[in-house]
Amino acid sequence: MSESVYKIIEMVGSSANSWEEAAQNAVKSAGLSLRDLRIAEVKKLDMIVEDGKVVIYRTRLNLSFKILSD
Repeated sequence: MSESVYKIIEMVGSSANSWEEAAQNAVKSAGLSLRDLRIAEVKKLDMIVEDGKVVIYRTRLNLSFKILSD
């Protein structure tokens, strides 16, 4: 039976449009340097407000990826 090990990192994505797009931006950025991304878990949603208007949506994620073994 094959055993797997995963590492979990935290990332924050941002978007001017939505929390979903912010999450997608974080996953896309992580995918540029990490292989075998498995799970993205939303931990926190927030936004930056200026002059009473939302200007940036932010999504904090825990991302897990598989650690390669011998």
